[in-house]
Amino acid sequence: MSELDQLMRIMEISFDPHYREAWTRRQVEDSLLISSTFAMLCDEAAKPTDGGSNAAGFVLARQAADEIELLLIAVDPKHRKKGVGSLLLERFLDVAGEREASKVFLEMRANNPAISVYRAAGFELIGRRANYYRTVTGETIDALTFGRKV
Repeated sequence: MSELDQLMRIMEISFDPHYREAWTRRQVEDSLLISSTFAMLCDEAAKPTDGGSNAAGFVLARQAADEIELLLIAVDPKHRKKGVGSLLLERFLDVAGEREASKVFLEMRANNPAISVYRAAGFELIGRRANYYRTVTGETIDALTFGRKV
């Protein structure tokens, strides 16, 4: 199974369709055509995986100069509540440092339970966009922007 297949497998089972956060295969493929965008697949210990069936999570990010935006992070539901998300985020921050980034940013919906993982990793709230996200039922949710130094 290719790395893209593994990433999409995790994407499809990790994001609740109600919030419309999952990207399509085409969106991921197109983003990866841009040299500043990169993906990381990791196993349950947050160690890089080559796209085999042992992928437990992924990160999709893009870099501009010395800043990296965390676009998506997901953990296979069967690996949740085991610290995999925290390990994956830690590995991503290590990679950001290796890529000579000085700052990392992310945006998320205000009611995302992963907020505690980001705060524990040192991310601080730096912005809010009112009514930015819209669910399949039309409910609007604020977007929160977080940042931290690498």
